[in-house]
Amino acid sequence: MNAIQPSRPPLQPIQKPRVISRPKRHLRQRSYQVMALESTAKIAVNLIITTVAASAFAQLLSYKLLQQEKLREISTDVKLMEGHVNALQTEFSRNFDPQQTKTIMQQQGYRFDPSQRRVVLMNQDRREDEQTESSP
Repeated sequence: MNAIQPSRPPLQPIQKPRVISRPKRHLRQRSYQVMALESTAKIAVNLIITTVAASAFAQLLSYKLLQQEKLREISTDVKLMEGHVNALQTEFSRNFDPQQTKTIMQQQGYRFDPSQRRVVLMNQDRREDEQTESSP
């Protein structure tokens, strides 16, 4: 067993290429600056979006209130016109009612039915006032 063994080259440590390392503090400080800058940018963008949304909401709210006021005015006008239309329809149907012909003729003209007598009422107090003023 004393055989000749192949000779091995002497073991030398493998040289690793030297990497110049940066100090870890500098890397951490730089990553913190980047994160701070990124967070600041995100906050700024969110603030701008919030401001735009609040402005749009305020405009929509004022527009809604204005439209509600216009709707109230229109509803009021519609109710007034409905009353006016109903009155006109009643008058129209009355004007074309054959039973009311004589009454309408008397109201719109100064003619009276021959069988009807005119009655003139005079106030008693008025007569006395006229008599006292006319006597000197």
